[in-house]
Amino acid sequence: MYGYVLVNKPELKFKEFDIYQSYYCGLCEALGERYGMKGRLTISYDMTFLVLLLNALYEPKEYCVNEHCIVHPIGKHQKRRSFVSDYVADMNMLMTYYKCMDDWNDERKISQKMMAEIIRKNMRMLLAKYPQKCKRLQKEFKRLHTYEKNNCNDMDKVSSCFGTILGTLFAIKNDEWKESLEKIGFFLGKYIYILDAYDDMIEDIKENRYNVLKFYKNKENFNEFIETVLNTLMAQCARYFERLPIIKDVEILRNIIYSGVWVRYSSIKKRRSKGDKSI
Repeated sequence: MYGYVLVNKPELKFKEFDIYQSYYCGLCEALGERYGMKGRLTISYDMTFLVLLLNALYEPKEYCVNEHCIVHPIGKHQKRRSFVSDYVADMNMLMTYYKCMDDWNDERKISQKMMAEIIRKNMRMLLAKYPQKCKRLQKEFKRLHTYEKNNCNDMDKVSSCFGTILGTLFAIKNDEWKESLEKIGFFLGKYIYILDAYDDMIEDIKENRYNVLKFYKNKENFNEFIETVLNTLMAQCARYFERLPIIKDVEILRNIIYSGVWVRYSSIKKRRSKGDKSI
């Protein structure tokens, strides 16, 4: 359920993309330092957006270096790090663990169970450090699993689980920005869940797997309906984003919110137009 929150690279200046990439590399480094190679393997552009957002909002002290890394050993790459990078690295591992367990419970994917077991030894530290967040994530993933197991046909209800999960991660502090950050995460999480369901819908129907959108597939103008839903969710996400007093890297963030999140959607639409047009 990752890889939907991207930058629209052609619309960014070269300098802006370098800054974006430097936060990605900083997150990768944080994951490697804290969790080893297994941590690096869980990195996502979705979490890079969270690093960028929180750094832009709180403007913490950062350090930036140019150096070689295990992933790119030939040329030097710029890395930007702050306490936000470490926080998001922890949230990334929490999400990976609970998502792996959710996939195991839903589809009995051995690979996901194995990954969860590898991460499990880090969970004691994370549970101690973030007890309230862990409790909320456990509750929402359990609720999501129950909805999916019972073939819930309410798209809003099911997607709200993942929205609450992402909103929990986005609120790093209990301060005046908590509500806006939770709302950004909530609407972005709903968007990701529904777009992921839309992406997998044809295959899920063929394989008789749960997909909340199969209950809507006979709706008139189905594709236009889904696009309207996604547009509405991102409009709400953007509304709460614009409430934040962000100046730093704001153009990169706006690129992602207003344009980048639609890159995968456009790719899915293009693929659909060449394939099964019955859905």
